Order: sequence, then C-alpha cells, then structure tokens
Amino acid sequence: MPATSSIDSNVLNSLNTTTGAAGGAAKAAELQESFMTLLVAQLKHQDPMNPMENAEMTSQIAQINTVSGIAELNTTLAGINDQIDAGQTLQAAGLIGKGVLVPGDRVLAGEEGSTTPIGIELARPADAVTVTIYSGGGEVVRRFEPFPMDAGVESLTWDGTMTDGSLAPEGAYRVSVEATAEGDRVASTVLNYALVSGISTGDDGPRLDLGGISGQVALDEIRKIL
Repeated sequence: MPATSSIDSNVLNSLNTTTGAAGGAAKAAELQESFMTLLVAQLKHQDPMNPMENAEMTSQIAQINTVSGIAELNTTLAGINDQIDAGQTLQAAGLIGKGVLVPGDRVLAGEEGSTTPIGIELARPADAVTVTIYSGGGEVVRRFEPFPMDAGVESLTWDGTMTDGSLAPEGAYRVSVEATAEGDRVASTVLNYALVSGISTGDDGPRLDLGGISGQVALDEIRKIL
C-alpha cells in the first residue's frame, strides 16, 4: 500500500475541533494515540520503493504535538480565567453599600434640596466646563457658571435650586456637559451616582446592581468610588 496523506487530512482536521477549554487536553491525547497508530500502520504498509521521507514524518509529528500543546494551553487559560472571575466577584462584593459614578446623564432631586452628586469625565484638561440641568420636559432648570477642570473624573454637587432660586421638585433630571480648551471642544462624559445594592454573576463576569436609574453595570464601567 503506498504512503498517503490520510493522517494529515483526517486526524489533524479532527484535532482542530479539540482545542476548546473543556476536555480539550483529554481529547487531544486520545487523537494523539490514534495518530501514532495510523502512523505506524502507514510505515508498515508503505511502498518500499517510495518510502515516507523523514521530513514528512517529522512534520506530521510536529503538527500533532503542536495541536496537543494548544489544547493543554487552553485548559490552563480556562483555569486562570476562573480565578480572575472569582477575584472580580470578591472585589465587586466589597462595593456593596458604596456609592459609585458610572456613565449616565441623570441626577436625582429629593426633599429640601437634597440631590445626588453629578460626575464629569474629561479626556483632557478644559478651561471652560459648562453643566446644564434639564427637566423631564427639556426645559433648563439650572446652568452652572463655566469652570476649569483637569483631565479625569470629578464630581460636583447641585444644591437643588433652580435658576429662580426655588427648590426643584423631587424627581430625575437630565444633565449635559460641554467642555472646551482654547475654543476647541473637549470630549466629556456625564456620570450617574448610584449606590451598589448587590451583585450578580454572568458569562461576562460580575455585574453590580445600582437600582432603577443605572440598572446593572460591569466593573469596568465604574469611573469613581465615592
């Protein structure tokens, strides 16, 4: 029987399906054993006048070892990912009861002028940052005087008063921010304040429960802990 390339086309193609994290190393080991069995059979029945070249055999063995190594590496990486997820869950649990700033454009007004903090994130320093608060109907409730701000995250407090000096009714208001540096617009993000009330886990890692306005967010969405 002449030598063929059936080992490459059959066994190696099958190995491509074994590189998943779960059970990958075990499946690769089984296919490696099948590969060696086929290789020995191929050597026994090869054409003596046209034997397999050493380079071809070495290449086939190298391929099977490479795929087997990838499967073992994936299993190791899966274990590392599990440890990272566990560490993130513990980190998230430590935030329960604490206030955080996350992307969002809402501020809450309560009784006697009590309000939640307003967060601002700038990509670079600005010499004029203007914060405007709108009612649910889109009317301007309060506009702060422009102020300078460094790059990063800052928080400010609204005393709950409107432009005419009266207290704003209880409820949620929308916040917008405009920032400029020497007349050029600076990228800015408005941040919501919320208390972390709980955590949940999912395929994308732990998520923080921030209540009705912000809902659930991932750890990487937290811009500042207050």
